[in-house]
Amino acid sequence: MARLRSVLAAGLLVLTATLPALPARGDGPAPAAPGGAAPLAVKTEKDVVYDTIDKQELKLDICAPKEGGSYPCIVLLHGGAWIGGSRKDLSVGPKGGASLIEEVAAKGYVVASVGYRLAPKHRFPAQIQDVRAAVRFLRANAKTYGIDRDKFAAAGFSAGGHLALLLGLADKVAGWDAGSNLDQSSKVQCVVDFFGPTDLSLYNTEAILDGYLVPVFGKDAKTDKDVFKKASPVTYASKAAPPVLIFHGTFDVVVPVVHSESLHKKLTDCGASCQLVTLFGEGHGWTGRTFAKSLTQALTFLDTHLKGKEQK
Repeated sequence: MARLRSVLAAGLLVLTATLPALPARGDGPAPAAPGGAAPLAVKTEKDVVYDTIDKQELKLDICAPKEGGSYPCIVLLHGGAWIGGSRKDLSVGPKGGASLIEEVAAKGYVVASVGYRLAPKHRFPAQIQDVRAAVRFLRANAKTYGIDRDKFAAAGFSAGGHLALLLGLADKVAGWDAGSNLDQSSKVQCVVDFFGPTDLSLYNTEAILDGYLVPVFGKDAKTDKDVFKKASPVTYASKAAPPVLIFHGTFDVVVPVVHSESLHKKLTDCGASCQLVTLFGEGHGWTGRTFAKSLTQALTFLDTHLKGKEQK
């Protein structure tokens, strides 16, 4: 048991044990868009300031098709246990290769990799406040970036998956709106979650609480059950939830698959649309052809709910 706690604690330090990566040149082709459409040429703008909160500039990197139009927008959120990681994890590709936001934008989306304030300097709910502010900024500037303001998705990895789920399931929570563009909605129309924590009460050992969760959620998290309840996506499962697609490895010891299984059950029991894809033997992240297949599944889901295309 002590060994398992050590593994969990080490993994929680990053909550992105393996960053997503598309196949390298010698590892097979990048996934084609559903229906076999040719990828679009894209343009990227880095270091866009989407808000300033507590005198800190909040930035995102955005990629969009060069071809004019109005495209659905995907807000992409990095992992890092809410204390680390960077938007550049998803907006800077390997040497000689495309980044994740470029790969997805080439399928006909505007994709923003969003940076957000990190703990322990900035405790929760700063992180969800920031990503909500990013959605509002993108809606307010929809014409500038060629965005269909009625078609937004949130997607994220690990801690970013947790935030993406909160964006989708907890649309209006007191204290979670801060910053600019408050006349705009932060609502998203669907969510793609890669192995995000859904029920923070499942982490109940002293080592994990003191070392990794208290710095994010505060000391009260150890004695007040409502702290984790308010911050857990599973709390907000309801029939009104937007469609959700979840990916999770069955051998994930950082965020055990029970997190996703629990949320999937709650959403489906409510009558909401939720699909859970489990990857047998995979841990906290996967790469290469396996990730390419997951990305293709995610794009099919997004095309269905943001472009009205039928799944095959």
